[in-house]
Amino acid sequence: MPAHSSYDAVIVGGGHNGLVAAAYLARAGRRVLLLERLAHTGGAAVSATAFPGVAARLSRYAYLVSLLPDHIVRDLGLRLTPAKREFSSYTPVVRQGRATGLLVGGGTGRTRESFARLTGSDREFEAWQDFYAMTRRLAARVFPSLTEPLPTRAELRERVGDEAAWEAVFERPLGETIEERFADDLVRGVVLTDGLIGTFASAHDPSLRQNRCFLYHVIGGSTGDWDVPVGGMGAVTDALAASARRAGAELVTGHEVTGLSPDGGPGGRAEVRFTDEEGRDGAVGAERVLVNASPHVLARLLGEDAGEPSGPVEGAQLKVNMLLRRLPRLRDASVDPRDAFAGTFHVAEGYAQLETAYREAVAGTGPAAPPSELYCHSLSDPSILSPELAGAGYQTLTLFGLHTPARLFAGGGQSEAEVRDRLLAAALAQLDEQLAEPIADCLAVDGEGRPCLEVKTPLDLERDLWLPGGNIFHGDLDFPFREEDGARGPADRWGVGTGHERVLMCGSGAARGGGVSGIPGHNAAMAALGR
Repeated sequence: MPAHSSYDAVIVGGGHNGLVAAAYLARAGRRVLLLERLAHTGGAAVSATAFPGVAARLSRYAYLVSLLPDHIVRDLGLRLTPAKREFSSYTPVVRQGRATGLLVGGGTGRTRESFARLTGSDREFEAWQDFYAMTRRLAARVFPSLTEPLPTRAELRERVGDEAAWEAVFERPLGETIEERFADDLVRGVVLTDGLIGTFASAHDPSLRQNRCFLYHVIGGSTGDWDVPVGGMGAVTDALAASARRAGAELVTGHEVTGLSPDGGPGGRAEVRFTDEEGRDGAVGAERVLVNASPHVLARLLGEDAGEPSGPVEGAQLKVNMLLRRLPRLRDASVDPRDAFAGTFHVAEGYAQLETAYREAVAGTGPAAPPSELYCHSLSDPSILSPELAGAGYQTLTLFGLHTPARLFAGGGQSEAEVRDRLLAAALAQLDEQLAEPIADCLAVDGEGRPCLEVKTPLDLERDLWLPGGNIFHGDLDFPFREEDGARGPADRWGVGTGHERVLMCGSGAARGGGVSGIPGHNAAMAALGR
């Protein structure tokens, strides 16, 4: 049970954002309690031995870091080592009967050569260079604002200071910009994918949810680079938990929060009710409650009607974790598999293919050719493998499938397992079309002789991590501004308000949430401190 009956701050949920908030508040001298339902902290940002008898620790859910600001790392004294990826992406394709592809990375000259080999000229490469120079300028101006009080639309627009960039990202559907700037279908698709990670949308969705997702994928670290955390995602959250404990925060696992009264505690303070792993009920009072869970879960804890996760709330990804005895050979023999899989390996992600897959998912059948992207963590960070596995050439492989919304797994005359197996088989078949050998021939086996392959659907993420509909962002991402000035207090200023003065949102459902960033945790802590 918690050590005290009352706290300055109680944090609901021990994911990375909750740990960031706990560390900041404890370092500021507050008495802090963090309650986590699972037996460990870390939430979706954990490392796990997914395959029995195999000494490989995989980043089971979240797997890359881009949005965690350097100043949070410095403020909290985190010992983290990010590994840079030499290659950004490789996208294989068969054109005119010839296996080829687009390799981005390995130096400007090599990237230019790959564009020319694919498209026959330098035009697409020059358009690519211009477009991503624009996103880097945008990143340098927007990313630092994410850990400052939430600007208005007008303030952020002035800060960006580039009307063409603002129009392209904040005002018009991403598909319009892509179609204006690029001519090649494959190049268009590679650009669009950053707008679809964990987001179920068309390139021309008038809601611009694809634009919001794209923005967060190209501004990380003020550069847009995506780094590999050495030691796996668990190294990130272990470092955060250690920082919070060093500062004096009390982290209690195996305690499920069951209810929350914003002013139902002694003296008008908030009350947080919980059940421990032995079934005993308890409650603590709090001056502030910071919720590192989705708005959907918060509504349930408050006794409000949360409804069923659907529409934009649902997740839309199929996550497959694999361990290989070796990397597979490619049909495109001009590219080394170690280069191709070091970055993002795009499969069935041409521009037209992505739109077709989206429409098939909307129709309820699911994509016949599921788009997906793969990457090999162990190429950048072999420390996640035992020395024996690394020495024998084993590699991890993560597949992230797009346009597989939760609704596909929850009806339609097939069981969840049948839908999962059908979409998995289709995704692996698309991968095999780009390989010189089936991926199944490269899979390692676990201690019980089974292939090292683990599949997670949106419904698995809902069950395992309480993500509504399996949405990795807890819901639609927001643009990082408020429409007009009128913030009435710290919670409004920082974008972490919930409609209850003592309750703050510190997870991905806050403004500027989403991804492994620590940003909403930092911002909720600043609001709780009255900054």
